[in-house]
Amino acid sequence: MITTRFTEMFGVDHPIVQGGMQWVGRAELVAAVANAGALGMITALTQPTPDDLRKEIARCRELTNKPFGVNLTILPAIKPPPYAEYRQAIIESGIKIVETAGNKPQEHVDEFKKHGVKVLHKCTSVRHALSAERMGADAISIDGFECAGHPGEDDTPGLILIPAAADKVKIPMIASGGFGDARGLVAALALGAEGINMGTRFMCTKESPIHQLVKERIVANDERETELIFRTMRNTSRVARNAISTKVVQMEKEGAKFEDVRELVAGARGKMVYATGDADEGIWSAGQVQGLIHDIPSCAELISRIMHEAEAIIRSRLEGMMSGGKRQAAE
Repeated sequence: MITTRFTEMFGVDHPIVQGGMQWVGRAELVAAVANAGALGMITALTQPTPDDLRKEIARCRELTNKPFGVNLTILPAIKPPPYAEYRQAIIESGIKIVETAGNKPQEHVDEFKKHGVKVLHKCTSVRHALSAERMGADAISIDGFECAGHPGEDDTPGLILIPAAADKVKIPMIASGGFGDARGLVAALALGAEGINMGTRFMCTKESPIHQLVKERIVANDERETELIFRTMRNTSRVARNAISTKVVQMEKEGAKFEDVRELVAGARGKMVYATGDADEGIWSAGQVQGLIHDIPSCAELISRIMHEAEAIIRSRLEGMMSGGKRQAAE
């Protein structure tokens, strides 16, 4: 058993989080993660309305009696979702853990804190982590350049970003972006984090509510199978490499604006990828960690394996190196 400030604060057995993922963070996946002793997150905006979110939370409660949370991502939009209504649905449903991401979440943090909800804020830079700490977030999820989705515009990989944040952030911190196995967990703990967040790895589990063909595509892909779209618009997003993402990158190089690619990158098309299994149907998120994913286990198998292997790395490999050094010194 590995106990950290994160596991103690959030009341989970293992320092592993399944963060918010659009179209993927549904009750069946979240409950499976929770039942395995890690922290799962329902993605609020996957649900079309706040009432649908209430129903999804209730559905998750039927599948687990362990703690789970809800992700609320606040991004600039032409027609923003009713964030305050989603927030109210989360509070009224008795959820006690929320993952926030995106724009400054001050009003949301204030409201959640009033109702005794713990806030884990996801960010991509040390300055934003410190800002979230000042805002009253209980913990930070620091997201390196390797991640799926939005890595920010600083291009700082986890190997630098995690210890840089750990030097300055006082509240517990989860490492995110590029994590998928026990080696990553042990490395994150060594770098100063209190656990890891995994997205792409949890997409590729038995309980993940996406098409089997997409899971098989993730297993087949290596670490090079991603594209960075919206670079020219300073809204970078790491997605799986396919016919559409490659086309978007090419169009951007030729000076395309968002209006020119809007139809190609529409969320409805990305949702169809997960429904039909056609990986070229639209844009879908996946990180460089694809290169470390070689199977499609259940969430229970995955989490158990990571924890057992992490303990073995710490006890055998790392401690063995220490005792080896002592032997040489004695000789």
